[in-house]
Amino acid sequence: MAAPSVVVIGAGQAGSDTAAALRSQGFGGRITLVGAEGVLPYQRPPLSKQFLAGTRGGTDLALRPASFHTAQDIEFVGRDPAVRLDRAGARVLLASGRSLGYQHLVLALGARPRRLPVPGAGLDGVLTLRTLTDAGRLRDGMRDAGHLLVIGGGFVGLEVAATARAAGLEVTVVEAGARLLARSVSGAMSAHLLAEHRAHGVRVLLSRRVTALRGDGAGQVREAELDGGERIAADLVVVGIGALPEVGPAADAGLAVDDGILVDAYLRTSDPAVHAVGDCARFPGPHTGRPIRLESVQNAADQARCVAATLCGNPRPYAALPWFWTEQYGLRLQIAGLGDGHDKVVTVGDPSTGRFSLLCYRGRQLLATESVNRPADHMITRRLMGAGGPLPAPEEAARPGFGFKAFQQAATV
Repeated sequence: MAAPSVVVIGAGQAGSDTAAALRSQGFGGRITLVGAEGVLPYQRPPLSKQFLAGTRGGTDLALRPASFHTAQDIEFVGRDPAVRLDRAGARVLLASGRSLGYQHLVLALGARPRRLPVPGAGLDGVLTLRTLTDAGRLRDGMRDAGHLLVIGGGFVGLEVAATARAAGLEVTVVEAGARLLARSVSGAMSAHLLAEHRAHGVRVLLSRRVTALRGDGAGQVREAELDGGERIAADLVVVGIGALPEVGPAADAGLAVDDGILVDAYLRTSDPAVHAVGDCARFPGPHTGRPIRLESVQNAADQARCVAATLCGNPRPYAALPWFWTEQYGLRLQIAGLGDGHDKVVTVGDPSTGRFSLLCYRGRQLLATESVNRPADHMITRRLMGAGGPLPAPEEAARPGFGFKAFQQAATV
């Protein structure tokens, strides 16, 4: 009998970690990792920060060296994306025409940036940021640019804005919503980040939309027109208005999709031989009670380990606590949990010092913590929330002098 084989489609964080986790958990069959890019799997978070600032190069970002794949007997196939899934024949057709058979298939297809649906979106100098190639183009563009326009006040857009401002560019952020990071953080944290960017000289426009981009005779973007007719200079534009899950091959193969590839608690698709992980997967949220899709390194890495355990004969439902982080200027924001639906925020520490945490409650239930330059708060709450408590009640957290270290010590006595 032939050895079992796993084909992993997508060589980002989720795909690379799946292949590595399979080996570390004892899988002895064939593993093939297939990527669309021609480089080894790499870290994406530094693209909007250290790489863009020039403090880290592309070769510094590899998740694992080529020697790792050789030593672990993982075949890496680069620059050859999957174009069709043949579920009946248990095969994957690649763009090169190569066909790969599988016993188990893991889809780690990732997501793609949303495109800006306005005139002029195709001008030179209008960029998105997802891949190493994207980041290289943006870094090159920043060398000659004077005015950077960031469209979208999400994590990537704000990180790019901070990096560009530190490099001396004039920066404008245009956000269609009433506040920054509205889907990700509390209103109080949005206000703190807004003040931070404005203090560093970034012009931030809220509840505004770009209606057109205009260029010069050579096709280079030069300005943006906003709703209401205002025009602003922009010789470099970064579009950061969210991402769409890559579901094409899965949908074409008849797998269930809905804002992502639908999976169960074990990350299985509607075909039990096919799993999906990372940005492309929509899964039952154990902490939300509804299906969710998350775009984060934590989610990618934890789902990779979860699906590897299942394929190695040790199935367990995916139950990891979501957590996120961002760095902007000297501010490091770490978030544990999901604050959707909170109705109360308790502040621990003094925001004026630049070191504080916001605790987001629904009733008496702690949903999420947002910690600025207080890593101990983040780690303690992440550990307690992930383990199911105990957690501080809102009135306890609101008491003067409350501290998470003391609370944890008392809770474990």
